[in-house]
Amino acid sequence: MAFLKASSPYTHAANSTNQFMRLVMLATIPCVAAITYEFGYGTLINIVWACIVALSCEALVFKLRNRPISFYLKDGSALVTAVLLGISLPPYAPWWLVLIGVAFAIIVCKQLYGGMGYNPFNPAMAAYVLLLISFPVQMTSWAAPLSLIDGANLSLGDAFLHNFGLLALPDGLTMATPLDMMTQNKGLDMNELWAANAQFGHFGGLGWEWVNVGFLLGGLFLLYKKVFTWHAPVSMLVVLTLMSVIFYDGGSSNSGGSPFFHLFTGATMFAAFFIITDPVSSAVSLRGRIIFGGLIGFIVYIIRTWGNYPDGFAFAVLLMNFAAPFIDTMTQPRVYGNTTHSD
Repeated sequence: MAFLKASSPYTHAANSTNQFMRLVMLATIPCVAAITYEFGYGTLINIVWACIVALSCEALVFKLRNRPISFYLKDGSALVTAVLLGISLPPYAPWWLVLIGVAFAIIVCKQLYGGMGYNPFNPAMAAYVLLLISFPVQMTSWAAPLSLIDGANLSLGDAFLHNFGLLALPDGLTMATPLDMMTQNKGLDMNELWAANAQFGHFGGLGWEWVNVGFLLGGLFLLYKKVFTWHAPVSMLVVLTLMSVIFYDGGSSNSGGSPFFHLFTGATMFAAFFIITDPVSSAVSLRGRIIFGGLIGFIVYIIRTWGNYPDGFAFAVLLMNFAAPFIDTMTQPRVYGNTTHSD
């Protein structure tokens, strides 16, 4: 009978790890498209090369551990780490920089702790911090928006040659990011800074505005698909906005930038929807996620405005990864029927 083929209304099939990972990678398409359009093919090459390295490192580890290689590679977690790190690195990053970062993320930050589900720190952000501290020159050589580059040939073939060191970067291909310029600004008010530097767009960094819009669209898609809850991303964005509102004095040299500038420049939307929502290294309880995300937003604003690094998301995420177990302990929901336990 036909009705016997239907499952009970209370029976649900949970999404597999592979399905979640595919959704995350699918959600990166708008932002990768925006980065490619605004800054060229460098990031796209980073991602492809990072995926090759990640799968190779993961397979090597499983081979050494005598585990079935194809079974574990199919979960897609290594590819997600590779994609996120490839997006995080500067376009036209040297091939060896990507190799070191991805190998460290997969072998040390993930597999050394026991594999997926056991890593206490976000692998992509841990690798990013390692590279930033070890190779500051390469990690701060960000590509200029294509609209500011005169006569530079940025075809896919040339981009490949740039990434793999077979062709020198043309003059003017790289320049300081808007966050760099905001950090280094000592005397110009915001109107003067905007007028004196073409890297600034309408309300954020030129090119970075659309990149962050791409991350936002991808993040809303993941929220719609219930890959994660709203608590951590919304908390982070609200706190970052409140901090920028409180300390923004109308545009003096000490204002640190407007709320729109902080929301649509740098890695704001990327971190909010693709990094701090990592289910392994973030807080688990709902109230814990609110605290987790809010503290990341607070730390990021402190680093951006008064620190030595223009964008502090990687450092903020790692600090809160360390604190996540404590946050979960302090925010566990009350056991049903227990009237003495304090939340």
